[in-house]
Amino acid sequence: MHKGITGILGASLGCALLLPTSLQAGGFIEDSSASLQLRNFYFNRDFRGSSAPNAQSKAEEWAQGVVLRAESGYTPGAVGFGLDAQAMLGIRLDSDDQRAGTGLLPNRYGDQGPAEYSQLLMTAKAKVSNSTLRIGSLYPQLPIAQASDIRLLPQSYSGAMLQVGEIDNLDLQAGQLRETSYRASTDREDIAATLGGSSDRFNYLGGSYRFTPQTSLGLWRGQLQDVYRQDLVNLIHSQPLGDWTLGANLAWFETRDHGSQRLTIDHSMKSLMLSAAQGGHTLRLGYQHSDGDTAFPYLRENNPYIANYVQVLDFARADEKSWQARYDFDFATVGIPGLKALARYIRGSNIDMGAAGRGKEWERDLDVTYAFQTGPLKNLSIQWRNAMVRSDAIRDIDENRLILNYKIALR
Repeated sequence: MHKGITGILGASLGCALLLPTSLQAGGFIEDSSASLQLRNFYFNRDFRGSSAPNAQSKAEEWAQGVVLRAESGYTPGAVGFGLDAQAMLGIRLDSDDQRAGTGLLPNRYGDQGPAEYSQLLMTAKAKVSNSTLRIGSLYPQLPIAQASDIRLLPQSYSGAMLQVGEIDNLDLQAGQLRETSYRASTDREDIAATLGGSSDRFNYLGGSYRFTPQTSLGLWRGQLQDVYRQDLVNLIHSQPLGDWTLGANLAWFETRDHGSQRLTIDHSMKSLMLSAAQGGHTLRLGYQHSDGDTAFPYLRENNPYIANYVQVLDFARADEKSWQARYDFDFATVGIPGLKALARYIRGSNIDMGAAGRGKEWERDLDVTYAFQTGPLKNLSIQWRNAMVRSDAIRDIDENRLILNYKIALR
């Protein structure tokens, strides 16, 4: 573990200085880019109405994240080679044993953990025509596997990913993920599922075909070896209608247990998000049915590709049906560029709670973001996220997150 920001940034920049002269030419350097992202994150989660003795009353922490990204271009030739690096540092600004466990830092309730954590990640890449192979540290953003970046530092995986784009309008993807480093950790671990079970192999294959500029169809299969196999059909369509643009995103997951870690999974997830946008206004309606004797399984800490995965809840418990109403407004249309806001309400019912019968839950979210457009603060954004959760399945929650993001282009 690096001992400070100087060490971790220096290690990353040093990689470029050690490159052979033959690579410091052509597209490898000319097409390279580098950026520094600073993320200041305050997180407060208040657990409401708990009467359990010694129960945590709130989780509250403040931390600073630093992410340095360097991406090369490709060497000349029929096969181009490149190298990407990402150095990450998380610094504790405020925490306490009784307030720990927000997911910002590598700690838990009763142990505020280390003052900082960091890691240096490398990815080798090769490109032939319109196809790219990446090996090393990976950050998949696929409907079947989406690494999370909703806390201080992003989640990452190690493995190999192949993207093939040789046929017009057809995007094919295949890969194998071997280990993961969770958002608040520098350890490499086996990949775990939300329902339990883990493996050192997550294999996936799939892609999407765009029939028209407005319509695409995706077919995917993911398999967490010896835990579960999951298939996804995803249909996306948008339709201009006068001054409005209508949209629909349908996702259908079928998940079954697989191999030696028998978890008895037999689950079907139906997810639908409808939208209507005009000017700065966007209205959305979401529906989700988690149809099975278990909750919807996905990779731990991932952002699942379902309509009602929101700030706190995923509304994916056993047999749960949920609805969402959401309104977004872009204030640029009234002369305030950079200011955006949303409000949403999600209600879930019919939760199978075993002997306790059927349960329900709801979440209300408010989200306001302002990004400075000019001047010395350009590229700085300030975001406030507020959530209220009431549930029969977990403790009630009131939550606030204040996030400052500042991205600096270095090249």
